[in-house]
Amino acid sequence: MTLPGSFGFVASATMSSDDSPHDVMHMQRALELARRGEGLVEPNPMVGCVVARGERVLGEGWHSRFGAPHAEIEAIRSAGSAAQGATLYVTLEPCCHHGKTPPCTDAIATAGIARVVVAQLDPFPQVQGKGVKRLEEAGIPVEVGLLNEQARELNAPYRKLHATGRPWVIAKWAMSLDGKTATRTGDSQWISNEESRRRVHALRGRVDGIMVGSGTARKDNPRLTARPPGPRTATRVVVDWHATLAADSLLLATLDEAPLLVAVGPFAPLADVRRLRDAGCELLHCSDEAPQQRLSQLLDALGQRPMTNVLVEGGSRLLGALFDARLIDEVHVFIGPRVIGGADAPGAFAGSGVAQLCDALSLGQVRVECLEGDVYMRGRVVP
Repeated sequence: MTLPGSFGFVASATMSSDDSPHDVMHMQRALELARRGEGLVEPNPMVGCVVARGERVLGEGWHSRFGAPHAEIEAIRSAGSAAQGATLYVTLEPCCHHGKTPPCTDAIATAGIARVVVAQLDPFPQVQGKGVKRLEEAGIPVEVGLLNEQARELNAPYRKLHATGRPWVIAKWAMSLDGKTATRTGDSQWISNEESRRRVHALRGRVDGIMVGSGTARKDNPRLTARPPGPRTATRVVVDWHATLAADSLLLATLDEAPLLVAVGPFAPLADVRRLRDAGCELLHCSDEAPQQRLSQLLDALGQRPMTNVLVEGGSRLLGALFDARLIDEVHVFIGPRVIGGADAPGAFAGSGVAQLCDALSLGQVRVECLEGDVYMRGRVVP
């Protein structure tokens, strides 16, 4: 199942000769269940769980929202007494520590589960193999690695946050068939159609942050809110090194709808910094003199909050800087069936770009949809 607005990246199933068809079937179902938590559980991972005996499913569960019971607890509760002697399939290693909920390893042992199949180990420092060890110490056999690749792709943003301390960066733009994001006069409304814009709002409602540059904030005067609201209320982030955001900006006028964070550089005039702070903005000071280093500081700060997914909606200078620094993880492009033309009409990316085609950004897991005439293409950046 893929929810509306879902990023929708789950690789096709693969299995080894040692995996039974029942095991693969139940883990595939656990991965489907896990997806239901997208946009609801972050910064926790999406996790799904199935309790079964042979081909028969006894109970199912998924992590439904941050702070709610984990997938294993829900699946065991669903199975009831039938969980005794059954196999538990889970997409991520069960936790073994007290957080917002008690350890899942204790619940698994108490329920009398006879065998546990885990897709991938949890990179969270308090788990990282300790959950498997706890289950084995309780006398429960554990098998790790079934559909590991699919489970890793499902929670790639979660894994990146724990590996680097930075959020998953999603670049999004709309363009014409000839690659223009606006006319030579700056007119860009609307290159994409209403259905494409609905998908963008669905994406906005599932991320932690929505980022634009100061030029886009000035020219487009966007709200950067999800309409209708989604599971999450994203913090609007404006990369505005010189604190130029206008007093009549819709971003300032809608502070009651969503938080607004303005990232300023070391040369921002103090009077303008105070003006934005007095207007209700949160200010983030990025002190490095080099713009690319300031972007790295910004992503570090967003990861510390912690933000799991950040959607970057332009403009070309910001997208170009992120591209040149190789800071983009995923791409969503909406292509309208029209030709704009003009040497001075802007494209999606400014910056330095690449000199050789072999250095171009390449996408994997590419998916293409037709949205009432528009083409919607998305994929993940190949490292």
